[in-house]
Amino acid sequence: MPLPILPTTIVGSYPQPDWLIDRERLKASLPPRVRMQTLWRIPEPWLSDAQDAATLVAIRDQEVAGIDIVGDGEMRRESYSNRLATALSGLDIDNPGTAIDRTGKANPVPRVVGPIVRTGPIEAQDAAFLKRNAKGPVKITLPGPFTMTQQAQNDYYPSAEALALAYADAVNAEIRDLFAAGADIVQLDEPYLQARPEAARDYALEAIARAVEGVAGRTALHVCFGYAHVHQGRAKPKGYDFLTELDASPVDIISIEAAQPRLGPAILAELASKTVMYGVLDLNDPAVESPEVVAGRIREALAYVPAERLMIAPDCGMKYLSRETAFGKLKAMADGAAIVRAELGG
Repeated sequence: MPLPILPTTIVGSYPQPDWLIDRERLKASLPPRVRMQTLWRIPEPWLSDAQDAATLVAIRDQEVAGIDIVGDGEMRRESYSNRLATALSGLDIDNPGTAIDRTGKANPVPRVVGPIVRTGPIEAQDAAFLKRNAKGPVKITLPGPFTMTQQAQNDYYPSAEALALAYADAVNAEIRDLFAAGADIVQLDEPYLQARPEAARDYALEAIARAVEGVAGRTALHVCFGYAHVHQGRAKPKGYDFLTELDASPVDIISIEAAQPRLGPAILAELASKTVMYGVLDLNDPAVESPEVVAGRIREALAYVPAERLMIAPDCGMKYLSRETAFGKLKAMADGAAIVRAELGG
């Protein structure tokens, strides 16, 4: 199915239903890096079926809202990263380590005690389910190797760089299986590129390149300032400390947060060779944007990047919003993109 100009998509997560997960407990804690099975309301024998049902809701909501590239809403995850990050061998999950979160707080994390190895597909069945039930193109997300390195306690590898490259090999194998299962776009989530720019300059680009080397599909990379819910009360920066460098990466699409921090769109000129997935929904504001507001944000971006290289998205994952708010924002986003599309004659 051909995509329209200015295609719309979600970044990753969509609100999980209250009947599936304890949303109050989820909101009260830092995003979990180790497994947190007690968040689920459905007992294990029926949990997978319940997650399938919730995924169908997320798919249909996106399609009814008018989203062009649909995701699974990450309904099977307690956080964006912990499902894959805890499914690899070489980790002591029962005796976790500690790492400082980007909020400055200590958080339990996987403890690396041996070689990081992916022993088999982890999310390929998720991609196949998504492709089977969506009407058009689909995107699925994975945590990136640099971010997983920052969210682990390294008790085995000689350096953080060595650990990141090992994670990259595991991610590469997973990406290949996701494309084989039907994914049209696979996205790496790398928010810690912004949180730890000095370390990112040392080895992130090498790890990212290794993660996508030789894969047979379109890849994206998401970088942001963190969930609005988690960072409440903290002013977000007005620019990225690690962004220009990503133009040299082999990833096809760079996804950035722009609406909440009121990011000056001139920064888009730094990604001259990339398609940009541009954040136009402020997820810290519970009010639903009007389509006209979204259209205005898109027009501002078009002053610096041609429409052929622009995709439209929320700032970040939407898991901490209510379903009503998330759906309303996605509908406004799709309608706002349609306004600008019509102005462009597309």
